[in-house]
Amino acid sequence: MTVVLSERPNTEVGLNSGSAGMIVDGRYLPPPEDKDGKIWVRTTSLIQAGAQELYAIWRNVESAPLWQEQITRVVSTGPKTSHWIMESDGKTIEWDSEVMADDPGKRITWRSIGGDSDNAGEVIFEEAPGGRGTIVTVLQEFRMGKFMSAWETLVGRNPKQAVIENLRHFKALAETGEIPRIQGQPHGDRGTIGKMKESTYGEKVTTPRGLK
Repeated sequence: MTVVLSERPNTEVGLNSGSAGMIVDGRYLPPPEDKDGKIWVRTTSLIQAGAQELYAIWRNVESAPLWQEQITRVVSTGPKTSHWIMESDGKTIEWDSEVMADDPGKRITWRSIGGDSDNAGEVIFEEAPGGRGTIVTVLQEFRMGKFMSAWETLVGRNPKQAVIENLRHFKALAETGEIPRIQGQPHGDRGTIGKMKESTYGEKVTTPRGLK
């Protein structure tokens, strides 16, 4: 049995292979295959907060710098549009974004509409079984072309890993208001493998500030 949301958000925002909420036999279908200059990521987290509360945090785009890595400023430019600024080491990427579908407490879809980043995405908020919080699922597509290397250079990690880390930050912010940090914590020599992982996973990327 296949279950999909009543709308086709990925048609609206330019995602071509079905909703983040598409389920077959109780399991999410895998995200689309990376190809033709597009990369995809889907990640899910169980968060101990209500769906309406989580929706409100996510929908308040100007609060994104609290939990999204290296986003320094977001300005609402209309009821459904906003301007995003990402900075690192004196370099800047900017783009405009538009909300395409907005179902309070359930789902938001968006796409970029100009600037240095070509991306689209969807977030779904579903009540966990037994009322044990909310399952938050994010599906995002990046079509960055010539900007891909600039993005990775600026952000310090692959966009896929950045989406995964941002959902972790979102969970921490929603549950505690504080995002755990590893920067500045002492540690011994991590060796060659440890240093490779540090580079691969962008462990030197500055953690968003959270509320505390």
